[in-house]
Amino acid sequence: MKRLYLVEPVVALYAFSSFLTYPLVQQYVYRRLWQQLTNTTYPVSDNTSRCAPTNRSSNHTDFHKEVQKQASLFSLYSELLSTVPSLIVTLIVVAYSDRGGRKISIIMPLIGTLIYTSTFLTVSFFELNVYLLIGSSFLSSLFGGISTFLGGCFAYIADLCQDDRQKTMRMAGVDMMIGLLSGVAAISTGYFLRAAGFNWPFLTSALCQCLILIYAVFILEETVKKSPTDGSELDGSSQRTSLRLLVFGLCQIFAKASYRCKTVLTLLMIIFTSFTFAYIGGISLVTLYELNEPLCWTEILIGYGSALSTTVFLTSFLGVSAFTYCGVPQVLIVMLGILSVASGLILLAFAKTTLLMFLVRVPMLFSIMPFPVLRSMMSKIVSKSEQGALFAYLSFLESLFNNVGSAVFNSIYAATVGWYSGFNFLLAAGFCIIPLSALGAVAFIGLDVSTEPRKPEDLSSEEDGQAGNEDDTRPLLSSPSVST
Repeated sequence: MKRLYLVEPVVALYAFSSFLTYPLVQQYVYRRLWQQLTNTTYPVSDNTSRCAPTNRSSNHTDFHKEVQKQASLFSLYSELLSTVPSLIVTLIVVAYSDRGGRKISIIMPLIGTLIYTSTFLTVSFFELNVYLLIGSSFLSSLFGGISTFLGGCFAYIADLCQDDRQKTMRMAGVDMMIGLLSGVAAISTGYFLRAAGFNWPFLTSALCQCLILIYAVFILEETVKKSPTDGSELDGSSQRTSLRLLVFGLCQIFAKASYRCKTVLTLLMIIFTSFTFAYIGGISLVTLYELNEPLCWTEILIGYGSALSTTVFLTSFLGVSAFTYCGVPQVLIVMLGILSVASGLILLAFAKTTLLMFLVRVPMLFSIMPFPVLRSMMSKIVSKSEQGALFAYLSFLESLFNNVGSAVFNSIYAATVGWYSGFNFLLAAGFCIIPLSALGAVAFIGLDVSTEPRKPEDLSSEEDGQAGNEDDTRPLLSSPSVST
């Protein structure tokens, strides 16, 4: 069978299958907790009867707040138990892909996601204890998570791209594909749930994930070609070398770089992680906020809201394409994306009507732009042979701050939902000051660090890693006016 160097179909189907069930997870847990805490069936109708004045008794309001609190704590426990295994697996597997191949970092999280979805289907079908889902989250994290998957995919793309513009555009294209397919899935989720309940969406997602596994195993070609000796070297020295590459990969990247390059790379990682913390921390609570009073959205409105939110992937891709074509500095592109998120979160904190909840998506149209641009900027700084190590640590940090951000903001939401449910969004917007400050430092230092000489003992390995790639010696930056 002829194999292909196209990882995009894997990303597309993964996004569709994940977002087909992602909006349902919080809704399913919310409904089950409602039944357990109130001993009544969850009210389902075409309107917002749960918030109607006739239903707003003291007991009803107390029940509603208690369900909100328990649902956010459920998400907190699930995130905490799955964080550490997922981080360790991400760090080891994606770094190992420099030697063992990229496909292992793509296939393993697909298996974990299939286990997670299958458990949800089983719990929903047999109406088992809802807290079994926390154990399922822990089990699936042993195979890695979405950060492991995306880390492997981005490293795969970095192997194929020969210049930084192509790399930026293709990584932005992957983000756009995630948005488009997840939008299609999200907008259909509400109707799917209304027509068939929870079981059929979970089953459909599981079948899609089986198709992804078949493609990844039998059709996707490997980009890392291992020499015959790679599988036969079993001596202690070879094992120690592999372990050192896995554990100290990022340290070696820093050791080979000049002081200025180390500074810029560190600042870029601070921008990436702090922005991830603020963005994910705020966005992770949107569904709970929509379920809360006074909005009390139905599953149909939640589906439309999720679909509209995913359009930011398309608009961010178009923004990156247009700004890159016009020669806009990459630092400015990242800054526009951060400001887009901050403004949207501030408006979200004061949105109390359905119309405003839809309109707050408008200022966030460029919110995804910083991610592909920052990945491309950091990928440019390191050599070809260090891409796996770089994306392993990026995925590690991204997963860490995703989970920490979600856990922190869920716990704060549980404590503040009683007096002001929009406080978390204002807090997340305030955290955007950190990446903006670090970005200012990067703009002051400059990004033309890729032209600086490395240490003499590392030059030979660098030349081997970049042989035949003359264009990679150009500075990453941003502006056409930079000369080397």
